[in-house]
Amino acid sequence: MTIQEYIQTQVFAPRLGKDENNHILVVYDPDQRYRQICLDMASESLQVVDATESSIVSRAQGISSLAALGHNTIEQLLIYVPATVPTEEEQKQKDPFALYGACGAVFPGGDGDSFFNICLVAKSEFATQVRAVFEQNKNPDFNVINAIGGGVNWPTLKATLKVESTRDILFSLLVPSDTQMVALNSTEGWVSESRELLKTSIGLTLKTRAKSWSAIADELWRFVLFSEFVFDLPQDLPPPLTNVPSAEEAAKPLIADICERLRSDRRTQPTYIERAEAVEAELELSNHCQGISDLGERDTFPFEERTFLHQAMDALQRDDTDTVRRILSHHVQSVWIGKGESQAQWDLLRSALALVEACQDNERILPDHAQSMDSLVNYYITQFREVDRLHREFEQAVSDYDWQDAHGLMHPLQLQVRQQYGRLIVSLQTLFTRHLSQSGWPFPGRLANTEVFDKLVAPKLSQSGHKVAYLMVDALRYELGVALEQQLTEDGKVELTPALAQLPSITLVGMASLLPDASTGLTINNIDNKLLPAINGQKVKNVNQRMDLIRKRYGHRFQEGRLEEFVRNRLKLEAGTELLVLRSVEIDGHFEHHPDTAPNEIINALKRIRVAIHKLKDAGFNEVVIATDHGFFMNTHAQAGDTIGKPSGDWLTIHERCLLGDGSVDSNHYELSTEKVGIRSNMAKLAGPRTMASYRSGMLYYHGGASLQECVVPVITVKLEASKQTAIEQAKVVLNYKNGAKRITTRMPVLEIAVETDDMFSTGSDFEILLEAQDKNGNVVGEAKPGGEVNPATGTITLKPGNKVPITVKMQVEFEGKFKIKALNPSTMATYCQLDLETDYTV
Repeated sequence: MTIQEYIQTQVFAPRLGKDENNHILVVYDPDQRYRQICLDMASESLQVVDATESSIVSRAQGISSLAALGHNTIEQLLIYVPATVPTEEEQKQKDPFALYGACGAVFPGGDGDSFFNICLVAKSEFATQVRAVFEQNKNPDFNVINAIGGGVNWPTLKATLKVESTRDILFSLLVPSDTQMVALNSTEGWVSESRELLKTSIGLTLKTRAKSWSAIADELWRFVLFSEFVFDLPQDLPPPLTNVPSAEEAAKPLIADICERLRSDRRTQPTYIERAEAVEAELELSNHCQGISDLGERDTFPFEERTFLHQAMDALQRDDTDTVRRILSHHVQSVWIGKGESQAQWDLLRSALALVEACQDNERILPDHAQSMDSLVNYYITQFREVDRLHREFEQAVSDYDWQDAHGLMHPLQLQVRQQYGRLIVSLQTLFTRHLSQSGWPFPGRLANTEVFDKLVAPKLSQSGHKVAYLMVDALRYELGVALEQQLTEDGKVELTPALAQLPSITLVGMASLLPDASTGLTINNIDNKLLPAINGQKVKNVNQRMDLIRKRYGHRFQEGRLEEFVRNRLKLEAGTELLVLRSVEIDGHFEHHPDTAPNEIINALKRIRVAIHKLKDAGFNEVVIATDHGFFMNTHAQAGDTIGKPSGDWLTIHERCLLGDGSVDSNHYELSTEKVGIRSNMAKLAGPRTMASYRSGMLYYHGGASLQECVVPVITVKLEASKQTAIEQAKVVLNYKNGAKRITTRMPVLEIAVETDDMFSTGSDFEILLEAQDKNGNVVGEAKPGGEVNPATGTITLKPGNKVPITVKMQVEFEGKFKIKALNPSTMATYCQLDLETDYTV
């Protein structure tokens, strides 16, 4: 292969197709060394624009070629610019071709793209001769480079492995294909040549006398990986490692190129991970290097990745968010995302950074929205609810990782982030309770929860034959409503309206407030030291009483049941049903009993709602109204002693968060008449803590009190329409685990999911996919771990055709045996594809 061919095929061509969205390359070449190479690459599918002769003409050609690329008339675009690559922002603004580089790739992209370094990699086995040539002439002719190493060509290795370059021979010796492995095992003729090639190209003198591929590969892997580690290490090796063989400086470009290729090729990543872990253990690198704080830029070995993680954690605790972002950005490309356990740590760090930065931003802007209750509520529903979303996702990441954090590695980080969130919440809550004391609740200009049925449900039923579903969901706080709204757009026209929950914010009262005539007829009285809600004198204390009230009004047009039963086809719709009430209590129930793992239950709850709405559409329903009784607050930042004493008086304690009755309160409490907070009652006053404190310690989750998180809730209306999801026939979902492996050895395996299509018109469409592991009975035994590509609220992955991403699946700890990984349509639960796997845990 000539140096010109090498540059075309190994340098330029990969950058034109490095990923699915990158088909543009801008080559800057002030010496005009590569002009003919670029021009020779032109073809029907690859358009080359040459800016040498005329800048004006080439600009016009660039614009028309970019349009052709967008319309799939051509597949790739290469722009040749005989000028120096712009590096500063001001230079890029003046360069008419910088835009194309921003859309694709730029050459040169760093020191590794110098002509000298390209020649070193291309002629890696003759690095000494290459250096000698460049010492004589800084700009040698291509023919001079092509003449280097004229007589040595490793004929047996090339014939055995069916490759040409030294680089490809080394790569094939490290990770041979099945065909290459058969050829290597069928003869020993290649062994002597390999010894000479390894010594000449990278300086490895094989110690093994064995003539098998496995023995040579073991030594080669150790040498290559350790050499990259040495080259990247900014300081001297620890004494115990100084005698471990490594490559000379001349082989550095070749070593770096091979290692990067091994890590970036998804086909070789599993082998790389296995080999790197083995070499690290064999050389005891983690022990010998534990005193080194700076290990360089590359994470050749897993212990280096852990070091980068520690550096990022330390930076976050120092409030050095720029360093954290830099480390996270680097890790996105890391091979170690192929290890689910490792990815869980980084997802936790990533969610921690997002929450910390959101807290810092909102600490600055909160005072700008403190003028009134209306401005504070508007700020919450437009901006601050994102802080709550990030906090929930952070706690979700904690839950995903905590079970394997036996040594408490991430606990200091968790404490710091929770405390920062807690400080912001104190500021917000203090403002809220101050305005609550002044303006009361609910306040004019906002929809009250007691008005939802009469304003949004009843009018739709005035038309006979118009079918309405009313979903009464327990504890669907506002930020979850936003997430759900975004996921329901394919089913119809969706509208999200904020509503003000009825105080006290508990299920007993909140569910009653969602009934007919609640706005005018709801009373909440103290009967025998227990709350008793009623509407127009009819008790609505439990589910049966609440449903009877609706049944009396709508008769045979009304039917009700549990949402989960409806989703599982256990609720048969009756003829004539025009108002279907579906009840869901899973979010509140899980938080009440299992607050540590409850964030993950949210995914399942929203998933069931989506499936239910799709089934309602199929059943001929016209509209859906989704309402909730109250929100909730995740009190994970609370420390021992973060409680408040109850004031004296005749008070009925509500969920340890507020009081109804009468008595005296101190300055740490708010106090209002029940009339001022919209409560018709035989109790005179409502009181509660001015902060997020409760009357009992250890409460990680609560509702019942007065806060934006507990009292501002979503109401979602959906006008059902035909599905907009692109037909799956246009695309094919493909699952892959470790190049076809059938056993998982970890409870957090990483699978690859791709959407493939031959239809050019569907390339802009998004495909939403739900990933589940199911046992032989269809029970879910594993799900996609939230974070990264996985939506933390819905558990779904959204891909465009042509995209391919790694996804970590979190298996249930107690499950072992055979299972299926299924890629599902999240609305219909239809199976796109599936993969049969089996557990093979060592512990």
